[in-house]
Amino acid sequence: MTHTLTRLAAALLCVPLALGACSDDDDTPELNQLPAGFGAVKTTSYDGTTDDLLTAGLGKTGLAGAAPAFADGLNPTAAELRRRAIYVNYRALVDFSAGGGYGSLYGPNVTSAGVVTNGEGRIAGKEFIALADDGTGRKNVGMMVQIPSTFDRNAPCIITAPSSGSRGIYGAIGTSGEWGLKRGCAVAYTDAGKGIGYHDLQADKVNLVDGRLVARTTAGKDAHFASDLTGDALTAFNTATPNRFAYKHAHSQQNPEKDWGRNVLDSIRFALWAINEEYAAVDSPSGRKLRSYHAGNVLVIASSVSNGGGESIQAAEQDTEGLIDAVAVSEPNVQPKSMAGVTVTAGGAAVAHAGRPLADYFTWRMIYEPCAAISAAAQAPTGVRPGWFGAGTAPLGNAFTQVAGVELQTIAANRCQSLADKGLVTGATTAAQADDALAKMRAYGWSDPNHDALHASHYRLADVYVALDYVNAYGRFSVSDNVCGFSLANVDAAGNVAPQVPAVQSILFATGNGLNTGGDVVYNDSVGGAKLYHVGVSPSTQRMDGSLDGLLCLHDLVKGVDTVTNTPLTGAALARSTRVQAGVQEVLMSGNLRGKPTVIVAGRSDTLLPPNHTSRAYVAFNSKVEGAASKVRYYEVLNGQHFDGFNPAVGGVVGYDTLFIPVHHYMNEALDLMWAHMKQQAPLPPSQVVRTVPRGGTPGAAPAITAANVPDIAATPAAGDTITTAAGAIVIPN
Repeated sequence: MTHTLTRLAAALLCVPLALGACSDDDDTPELNQLPAGFGAVKTTSYDGTTDDLLTAGLGKTGLAGAAPAFADGLNPTAAELRRRAIYVNYRALVDFSAGGGYGSLYGPNVTSAGVVTNGEGRIAGKEFIALADDGTGRKNVGMMVQIPSTFDRNAPCIITAPSSGSRGIYGAIGTSGEWGLKRGCAVAYTDAGKGIGYHDLQADKVNLVDGRLVARTTAGKDAHFASDLTGDALTAFNTATPNRFAYKHAHSQQNPEKDWGRNVLDSIRFALWAINEEYAAVDSPSGRKLRSYHAGNVLVIASSVSNGGGESIQAAEQDTEGLIDAVAVSEPNVQPKSMAGVTVTAGGAAVAHAGRPLADYFTWRMIYEPCAAISAAAQAPTGVRPGWFGAGTAPLGNAFTQVAGVELQTIAANRCQSLADKGLVTGATTAAQADDALAKMRAYGWSDPNHDALHASHYRLADVYVALDYVNAYGRFSVSDNVCGFSLANVDAAGNVAPQVPAVQSILFATGNGLNTGGDVVYNDSVGGAKLYHVGVSPSTQRMDGSLDGLLCLHDLVKGVDTVTNTPLTGAALARSTRVQAGVQEVLMSGNLRGKPTVIVAGRSDTLLPPNHTSRAYVAFNSKVEGAASKVRYYEVLNGQHFDGFNPAVGGVVGYDTLFIPVHHYMNEALDLMWAHMKQQAPLPPSQVVRTVPRGGTPGAAPAITAANVPDIAATPAAGDTITTAAGAIVIPN
C-alpha cells in the first residue's frame, strides 16, 4: 500500500481533532495500546544541548574526536555506556574523516537539504526503549524509538533503522537513524535479536538492555542474553574450556535471522504506539491516549544498511498489514530463495555462481582467502594493496601484519601449501598456489578488480567472525557445542586463551559489535592445545595454517559434503549439517516486495557482501517473482565497498582512502529520492551504474573528497550506464 499526498492529507484530518474518528467504529474510540510482547518501556527526554538523540551530546565535533571517557570504567553508568555506544556505532559505519566527506557531504551539521552549517547537529527529543519477548526471557529483542522535537504531527513519518551486522540497538544511528531524525521523522530501531548480548561464562555475568554487566542471577529474565548452560553443565563446560564467552547472535539457539523482518515490523508498531503516546489526544472516559496515528496516515520508509538493509527488505516481504510504504536500503544482506531461472550478466558475461547463501560463500572464502591474498595479482588496478600482509609492507605495521608474533604472510603461505596437499589448489610454488586461489575467488563471485585488493584486510578483520557466527546461528548450536572445534575467548600475546579483562567486558555494550569484540575466535582442536585461530595448527596437516581443518569443517556443514573428498557427510557431522541447512532455508527471501517502491544501493567493490550473491541476485530474483508489478530500482556505485569506516587514513585501513568513496553518501541520496517520490510523486531514476571517481593520491594521504568524486544518481542515465531487469534477468554494464 503506497501513500499519496491526497490519501495522507485526508487521513490526517482526524489527527488534530483526535476524537476517535480514525477508528473503525466511530462509537468506540480506539485506545492506544502497547504492542503485545513488549516489556516495561524506559522513556528519556534529551534537551539537544547537554545531551541529544543523534550524538549523545557530543555533537559533530565530538563524534570526530577522541572517545568519551568513563568516570569509573569498571562501573560505567547507563548514560556513559549510551554515549560511547553512539560514538562507536556512528564511526563504525561511516567515513568519519573530514577528507572522506564527514562534515561536508554528510554528518550531523549537514541539513536534510544538504546545506553545510557551522552547527554541531544535536537533536532534541524523546527516546523510548523496551525489550520484546515471547514470555520466555530468551528472545528479548531490543526495540527503540527516537522522536525528535521537530516531529510534525500533521505530516507524520517513521524511518526504520534496524542494526547492521550483529550490532546493538544504536547500530544504525549514523545511517538511516541520522537521516530520519534530520527529516523530523520518528526512527524505529531494533537490534533484531542480536545486539551486544554478551555472556561471560566463567563469571556467569550478562548484559542488561542498558548495557550494564551484572550477575546472571541478578538479571533473571531481564538479561539481554544468557546461554543455555546452567548449574553442573556450566561448571563442566568451564572446567573443560575455561574463560570462554558467548554472544547472542551466535549462541541464542533462536536463529534470529528468520525473525528479522518481524522484528522490524514490531519496531514500527512500537513507533506508532510512541507517537500516539506523545501526540494523540486523551480519551476522557478512560484517561488513556487514543490511537489516532496508524499505518493509514503515517508515512513509513524501511531503511538501513548491510544486515539492517536485509532486515528491512525482509520486513517488506512479510508486511501483510501495509505497515511499510517504501524501502530504501544500502548494501543489504539479501539471500534469494531460488536462483532457478534467474541470471546475472555483468560486463557481457554470465556470472556462474550468483545468489549463493551467505553461509556458503563465507565459509568457502575462509578456505581460500588468505592464500589468495598473497597473490601478486591481489591488488587494485592502481597497484594499491590496502592491508596487504606481506612482511614489513602493510601500512599499519606489526599490529596488522603479525598476529601472536607470527607474520600473516607465513600463515598464508602455509595455507597455500595445505590446500595444495589436499588437492584444493594447484601449483608447485606458493606464488602459483596463491594465483590459483585468487582465480577461484574470482570465479566464485568476487569479480570486481578491486575485490582482489581487499581479501587481505577482510580476512584479517572481518570474515571468520561472520562465517562462524552464522553457522552457529543457523544450526541453533549451544555455546557448549564448540562447533568445528571453535569457541570465543580472550587471548594473550602468544594466542593462548586468557581470562576476560574486566575493564574491557564492562563496556562491551558500548564498544562491541556482537561478533568478536572482547576476545577472538579460538581453535580448541589445534595441535598442542587451544590457540587463536590464526596460529592454530591443523591436526591433518601438522602445519600452522590458520586452523584450516576447522574452516573446512564449517564449509562441510553448510554443503553436506566433505570439501576435500566430495563425499557425503555421515553420522554426527551429517546431523549437524542437516541443522545448518534447515536454518539457512529459514532465512532465504521470497523476492516479493508486494509492489512497494524500493531502492537498493550497493558498492560494486563490496567484498564482504559481493553484489553477485546479494543485490544483483536479489534484484534479478525480484523481477522474476513480481514481474511487471516490481517497483525496484538498483543503483550500483563504482569504487564503493562495504566498510566506509575503513576509509579514513587515520583509524581506518590505509589505502582505502585512495581507492574508495563513501557509499553512505548514496544511501542518503536514495532516501532523498524515495522521500521525493512518496511526498511529491517525483519519479525514481532508472536502475543504473553510478560512475564515481576515486580520490587517488598517496595511500594514507588522499586528497579531500569533492562533489566531483561523487556524481548524483542520474535522472536519465546514459545507455551505457543503464541496468536492465526483466523476467529473472539482470544485465549490468561494465
